[in-house]
Amino acid sequence: MASAEEGIQSQIRNIEERYGRPIGDWIELIRASGLTKHTAVVAFLKSEHGMNHGAANRVSLTARQASEPQPVSAEGFVDGLYAGRKAGLRPVHDELIRAVTGLGTDVSLVPKRGYISLRRNRQFAMIQPSTAARIDVGLILRSEIEPDERLEPAAGFNALFTHRVRVQSVADVDAQLRRWLEDAYQAA
Repeated sequence: MASAEEGIQSQIRNIEERYGRPIGDWIELIRASGLTKHTAVVAFLKSEHGMNHGAANRVSLTARQASEPQPVSAEGFVDGLYAGRKAGLRPVHDELIRAVTGLGTDVSLVPKRGYISLRRNRQFAMIQPSTAARIDVGLILRSEIEPDERLEPAAGFNALFTHRVRVQSVADVDAQLRRWLEDAYQAA
């Protein structure tokens, strides 16, 4: 049995053969038309180029997919976070990731704009390179955990989190920070 991807590729080959252009030419034609809405592109291909509805639909979907930004790998995303002036923080980030992934097999690392969201059933923490000298770790902790000199309230930092810890070196990823991460993980 053919996979869905194989079926789509077969459909594209049939469209190229029947309508006399490679799919790349159709994509360029759509870009040049300035049309962006799926229904408008389908109508254009049917009326101006004589495509049947199924072919026009597939070409429009393929063109839309080609114009979407391609996802960056998780490693590529992290490399981007620690490029330039923040490159010196990469070992600190790696140590934080080791601490978090040691909490359990159900931890998900989700790239967000400018930070890594740490999730279990829901988000419980985040890792964000803040300056060239510091990573901020946002935590969602129980309300009875009081802020102190190191465990700051997250007010003014990020409303999604209850606390923040400023981490400047690998040594800062100590037993205390690991306990706070575990508390946040357990609460999630």
